Amino acid sequence: MQKKTLSALVATAALAAVTGALAQSVKLSDNMVKVGVLTDLSGVYSELSGQGSVKAAQMAADDFMAANPAFRGKVQVIGVDHQNKADVASNKAAEMIDRQNVDMLVDMPTSSAALAASEVAKNKKVVAMVVTGGTTALTNEKCNKYTFHYAYDNYMLANGTGSAVTKRGGKTWYIIYPNYAFGQDLNRQMTAAIQENGGKLVAPSDATPFPNTDFSSYLLKAQGLKPKIFGTMQAGADLVNVVKQYNEFGLKNQGIGLGIGLLFETDVAALGQDAFAGAIATVPWFWNLDARSRVWAAKFEKAFGKKPTWAQAGVYSATMTYLQAVARAKTDDSDAVVKALEGYSFDDFFARNATIRPQDHRVILDVHTVQVKPKAQAKEAGDIFTRVSTIPAAKAFMPLTESKCKM
Repeated sequence: MQKKTLSALVATAALAAVTGALAQSVKLSDNMVKVGVLTDLSGVYSELSGQGSVKAAQMAADDFMAANPAFRGKVQVIGVDHQNKADVASNKAAEMIDRQNVDMLVDMPTSSAALAASEVAKNKKVVAMVVTGGTTALTNEKCNKYTFHYAYDNYMLANGTGSAVTKRGGKTWYIIYPNYAFGQDLNRQMTAAIQENGGKLVAPSDATPFPNTDFSSYLLKAQGLKPKIFGTMQAGADLVNVVKQYNEFGLKNQGIGLGIGLLFETDVAALGQDAFAGAIATVPWFWNLDARSRVWAAKFEKAFGKKPTWAQAGVYSATMTYLQAVARAKTDDSDAVVKALEGYSFDDFFARNATIRPQDHRVILDVHTVQVKPKAQAKEAGDIFTRVSTIPAAKAFMPLTESKCKM
């Protein structure tokens, strides 16, 4: 017994010595890596990101620390509400960096908020990984050395959904979009994709207030225009309101199909699958895509009480990718971490066949065109999507030949 105890003590001491040596080889500001989840905790996007994104980032931190002894107890996650407002996002980003010494920002739903936070990150030389903001400006005219665009963007959405729906016979469209950076950009991208595939708009697209609850005037206009597709570029609670009213006005029964720019699992859950049945969308991931996805989704559901959205899964992946770059660089110095991220190729449960393009910091990955199943076809709760096709990473995102990024 004494020999076993002595052996255990020796082993523990040896492990502590190794861990201590590893820790000394890593240089961290404040002896800590701080991840700031800048998100919507109270508004229209709180269900699809919000506290679920904070939990996802914490799960990534915990898994990373468990796998990397030198970082145990040295990763902290802080969640902050940006209220979907650019000025609040800018102020909160600066506050987290200056007062709480945050080393990295992640999530950032609402493109205007993402752009504002990205500008702060650039000026303060802190890495920002935008998961839920969709504007292509982040990797085009507004790109910068410290910002990386993860998971999706508006070009990807339009390239997938606009092309697929138009090729399936949806040749005439009427589009509404939320009147801020995300909606304006997605409208441009979607219109271009429709036209490139032989379709057209039957009337100029209409901008709607953001946020908004009453879309009746636009639906009445669609009834008069009689397009093949009513395109809605709204997201979150706004999209739920659009689709609810689309069904109440009976547009589907009038032969006007639904084209959705950006769709999250929580949107479908809010109204039920039959309200969205048949609608096509493009997503970077969904929870029952395959075995790897289901394993992680089950872990998230156990921790959070709900199945993950693809935005929340993307926050986990982005946080882990950042932390692994810190480990490779052996420091949280932003310039060193950026160097470790640029050109990095990886494949995790979320980002398949992924590469971080050094030229514009666009994270390219395989994405999926999906169709919403009727409730009767669901095999279990949350079984929402049928995969229509997979778009390879190299073809899913804006090619560098079209990029306006000057880093």
